[in-house]
Amino acid sequence: MDPTALLRSVGLRVTAPRVAVLNAVTAQPHSDVDDIATIVRRELGKVSTQAVYDVLNACTAAGLLRRIEPAGSPARFETRTGDNHHHLVCRNCGTVVDVDCAVGAAPCLEPSGNHGFVVDEAEVVFWGLCEQCQPLRVTVP
Repeated sequence: MDPTALLRSVGLRVTAPRVAVLNAVTAQPHSDVDDIATIVRRELGKVSTQAVYDVLNACTAAGLLRRIEPAGSPARFETRTGDNHHHLVCRNCGTVVDVDCAVGAAPCLEPSGNHGFVVDEAEVVFWGLCEQCQPLRVTVP
């Protein structure tokens, strides 16, 4: 969908940095702030890292972006929101890819006890080695 229409649909003002950030995350899902800022600067010129953070926070709060935080990794952002998908993360290179929930309905995991919470999302991160890193695996005897 058009970033301008997306921003307007959630009541956010359309600005060049917001459009550039949405385009960057669409082009490279699971990017961190530094990667997104680099892409945005190529498009717009000088843009502060704080401005990129501000856009990411506003778009995440509005539901246009999803923030994921795999352990040991900086926050990453994606445009795939509102569905029930999870992530595969390579332990070696840090590649992150989407994987659909095998169960289907959100949330796909039920906690053993909800302690009074109303669960609306379950986040699962699968860890392993991607295809490119598998040949680099060192086996321990």
